[in-house]
Amino acid sequence: MDLKESEILGDQVNSHWYYTAKAQATRCMLAALKPRHLLDVGAGSGFFSRHLLHNTNAETALCIDPNYPGDSDEFVSGKPLHFRTRLDSIDADLVLLMDVLEHVDDDVGLLREYISKVPSGAHFFISVPAFQFLWSGHDDFLEHKRRYTLAEVEMLVGTAGLTLVRSNYYFLAVFPIAACIRLLQRLAGSKQEKKSQLSRHNPLVNGILRLLCWLELPLLRINKLAGLSVFCLAQKP
Repeated sequence: MDLKESEILGDQVNSHWYYTAKAQATRCMLAALKPRHLLDVGAGSGFFSRHLLHNTNAETALCIDPNYPGDSDEFVSGKPLHFRTRLDSIDADLVLLMDVLEHVDDDVGLLREYISKVPSGAHFFISVPAFQFLWSGHDDFLEHKRRYTLAEVEMLVGTAGLTLVRSNYYFLAVFPIAACIRLLQRLAGSKQEKKSQLSRHNPLVNGILRLLCWLELPLLRINKLAGLSVFCLAQKP
């Protein structure tokens, strides 16, 4: 989770529809793997590592982010969670890259760097924002370089040397809303303000959006059509 968005949402981060839905979808995508040791690259607040430590049989998590003020450690559900600014190598069986690759100029290079740090057989779970035509001031605020299609992510993991396991879009239920808003803004010639579009919602709106995303979960693995995010699960040979 981006540290900028963590500051915006504050204590509501654990109930915000977007992050709770993405966490649920992540668990669904990883259900068959049962990972034990997590490496969370560009982890920010460590939201997804905390969620997996608390809700799965994962035993440890190591969060890597160059923006941390220093190294630190804590426990989640009695399990160690480490925060570090750099890493040489690790015996992890699952690497998380949650909305990370869109931040760097060389996405293939970053992916290859972490492929070299984990053993063969390790899985990589990647999420990135979908569709360049959805670009907005939110992307500028978070300093994104690009958005992706499903085919582009599949090509990316193959070029980096991973074997594709599965990939799909997510947030199909709210995709039409976001697409209409952004296309209407362009037609109207509205200037896109450089700011986050995540905000604190009242409980009713937040609950409706969470319900829409929950109803989408049964279709998660077969959604090759559209969404706000691309999910990809791949493995190091």
